[in-house]
Amino acid sequence: MPMGHTAHLLLLEILSALQVFKGLAWGLQEVQFQSVKLAGLLNLAHSFTPCFDLHHGFFLWLPAQLTENSLPRFNWEMAWLMRLCSENSLDNNLVNGKIVLCDNFLDTTGLLSGAAGVLVANTDPKDVAFSYALPTTPLSLKDNILIQSYVNSTSNPTATILKSNVLYDSSAPYIMSLSSIGPNPFAPNILKPDLAAPGVDILAAWSPLGSPSAFTGDKRAVHYNIMFGTSMSSPHAAGAAAYVKSFHPNWSSAAIKCALMTTATPMSPILNPEAEFAYCAGHIDLVKAVNPGLVYDASEDDYLKFMCGQGYNARKLQTVSGDSSSCSSKGKNGTVWDVNQPSFALSATISTSIGPVVYRRTVTNVGSATSTYKAQVIASHLLNFEVNPSVLSFTDMGQKKSFTATIEGTINVPIVSAALVWDDGSVQVRSPIVV
Repeated sequence: MPMGHTAHLLLLEILSALQVFKGLAWGLQEVQFQSVKLAGLLNLAHSFTPCFDLHHGFFLWLPAQLTENSLPRFNWEMAWLMRLCSENSLDNNLVNGKIVLCDNFLDTTGLLSGAAGVLVANTDPKDVAFSYALPTTPLSLKDNILIQSYVNSTSNPTATILKSNVLYDSSAPYIMSLSSIGPNPFAPNILKPDLAAPGVDILAAWSPLGSPSAFTGDKRAVHYNIMFGTSMSSPHAAGAAAYVKSFHPNWSSAAIKCALMTTATPMSPILNPEAEFAYCAGHIDLVKAVNPGLVYDASEDDYLKFMCGQGYNARKLQTVSGDSSSCSSKGKNGTVWDVNQPSFALSATISTSIGPVVYRRTVTNVGSATSTYKAQVIASHLLNFEVNPSVLSFTDMGQKKSFTATIEGTINVPIVSAALVWDDGSVQVRSPIVV
């Protein structure tokens, strides 16, 4: 096979019974931005078999009638590195100006060998954007197989790098696949997480001293980058709390968290099967959070009583409190169901009778001085959730009212979701319930 045929096609393929890997690079027709359009037929047969050349680090095409015994011996470690487009595994002359197909990335330097773009077959989450040093399109395993088939069908496979398209995701907001979810492993009867905040594809400040991608050879310097993760959602939540605090400087951190939770927009369990264990109260709504109507406030003493009920000894309690607190000085140990949280959670066994379990809560009026709230329970037929009293009337700002909520029932599914809404006709104070 003349070497001139490798000018448009470099197939990195190990010949074995299982065809351990495949990879390729082909001539570039047009360089723009990110997404790939393939041209050509997928059903043409190829009459040549690939063979590894240890000295040059690439594969030649040889007539298919050659037997495996006639093939040169090759370095399996180098072949594996080539499959993953690792550093020093690719021939710069062959890769230069080509679109390279990789099975995945072992490291992030090998592709900076003059390649024009990358197709990478991997199983990374598709609901987040990653930064790359080159125009890159991640492929599903199915698409990778189709592209391999196309490459094998023609002696001159080609591809075009097209300009990126901006797509509107009508399903948003939903929780990304990499996000941590509940239940709370240490206190399963305390619902966690608390809130959902924007944390995917965030345009964030970036130090120009660092590469905008994970590619160590990427010398670009930028002041902004597209990021995702807790490090993006946490500043959003902190900023939301600071915004609420600017309107209510005397509110406690518990009251601010409650305001954000009870006014959050509920999210879809269809998009997130983990339901409240993924998004809890829902997506932050700053406009509503400033005027929540009622708040479930809690003091340090409330949490210390809860910790005593969880079995904390004096040493552990004092590590948290920073003083000489002890469970004996706190009086009766608090139960997990008495923590004044704006949510209700119960860990139970499927097909086992539940309850009655009683929750005790106290709300503080931060809305209209004179107001009456009625309880509305949105519950599954599997649960009986009763609120007593079901009507709370207030005559002053800062006034407190207590109530109990009781759960009973039998569940036959992993998660049952419900909600308690206190409604005065203009403000709805919503608390998630999860069993």
